[in-house]
Amino acid sequence: MLMKHPLAIAVMTAATLTAQAVPGPPQGRGRGGAPPIRPEPLAMADHAGFESLFDGSSLKGWDGDPAFWRAANGALIGQSSAENPVKQNTFLIWRGGVPRDFELKLEYRLSATNSGVQIRSVQLPAGPDIGRWVMQGYQADIDADNQYTGQIYEERGRGFLALRGQATYIPDGGRPKVIGNLQQAPDELKALIKTGDWNQIHVIARGSTIIQILNGAVMSMVVDEDLKNRQLGGLIGFQMHVGPPMKVEFRNIWLKRL
Repeated sequence: MLMKHPLAIAVMTAATLTAQAVPGPPQGRGRGGAPPIRPEPLAMADHAGFESLFDGSSLKGWDGDPAFWRAANGALIGQSSAENPVKQNTFLIWRGGVPRDFELKLEYRLSATNSGVQIRSVQLPAGPDIGRWVMQGYQADIDADNQYTGQIYEERGRGFLALRGQATYIPDGGRPKVIGNLQQAPDELKALIKTGDWNQIHVIARGSTIIQILNGAVMSMVVDEDLKNRQLGGLIGFQMHVGPPMKVEFRNIWLKRL
C-alpha cells in the first residue's frame, strides 16, 4: 500500500485488522529469540460476540415495502419485475437499533441493476417526493456489473467517498482526498468479486473510520472528519435501486457492537 498522507497512520492501524497472513521465511527474531508472531486473516465464519439480525425465515425485525421484500430460502429477498418496477430507491430497514461502532458481516447475491448495504444511516420523512422507506447515509455499494461494488458511497449525500481500491481522508468541510492505494494492478480487487453468486461483505465502523472488506480483501476505507456531514451512528438497511427488474438476496447477517 502506498500511503501519501500523515493521517494514513490511522488507516494503516485499521488495516492491520484485515491483514492476510502470508506464509514465508522468518523475518528476524522476536523478543526472547522466538519467531515474530504474524497477523492472522480475519475469519468470516467467526461470529464470537456477534448477534444474528435475521432468523432465516421471516422479516421479523425488518421493515420495508412488502411489494418488494420477503424472506424465503434462508435469505432476505428484494425483487422487482416489469409489472412491479421500483420507481424510487427503496430500502429494507433493520429496526433493532442504531449502532455506532460495530462490525457487520453478511452475504449477498445480485442478479441485475444496483443495490447496497446502508450503515450509520437515517430514514427520511415520507413526503410528496420521498417514499416511506427511503434512507440517507453511508453505503457499501453493490452493482451487477461490478463497476461500483466495493466502494463506499453516501446515499442522498456527498456521493462517492472512496472508490474501490482507495483509502481516503475527508477533512472538515472538504472533499475526500486519496491517501492510499489498496491494489497494485487495475481490477485486481474486481477480480475477487463473484458475478451472480454469493459474496461476503464485512464492514468495520469505528469512530471516524469505515473499512469495507469483500471476500477477504479490503476494498475501500474512509476516515471521515467532516464534522457537519458525517454520522457516527445510525440505521442499517439494504437497498433496491430503480432500473430494470432485479433480484437481490442477503443472508447470514451478523452484527457485533464494539
